Amino acid sequence: MTEVLFYHLQNMTVENVLPPLLEKSLERGWRVVVQSTSEERADALDAHLWTYRDDSFLPHATWRVNDVADQPIVLAIEDGNPNGANVRFLIDNAALPEDARGYERMVLLFNGDDPDALALARTAWTDCKARGFDVTYWQADERGRWQKRN
Repeated sequence: MTEVLFYHLQNMTVENVLPPLLEKSLERGWRVVVQSTSEERADALDAHLWTYRDDSFLPHATWRVNDVADQPIVLAIEDGNPNGANVRFLIDNAALPEDARGYERMVLLFNGDDPDALALARTAWTDCKARGFDVTYWQADERGRWQKRN
């Protein structure tokens, strides 16, 4: 069964939250697709992942590269699973893909300070429940550690 994790970002950015989650995914041996909603955003995230921390390396590429199937992390703007990923991250209000059942895990990062993003996350939650997915909600505590909430 596909597990869907909703990460409620408040006073946090995708740029700060995503890299550690990607690192954990790679540590577990998972392949990842990160879906945003525009080429500009994907390109900005591509640049950020190369430089976000001096002592870290996140091997990744965009969907445009010739060897996309060999990449452990692919930044994309459309549906599809170009690298046979186990996990798909959805950022910037990217919609749930039709092939969501093909993933072990889906992770939706949404901006809790944006009413539109909050509404879209609620709709996605309802959709995921209706599809029979195992859904969980995560929110950071005062120390910035992710806590599972009910």
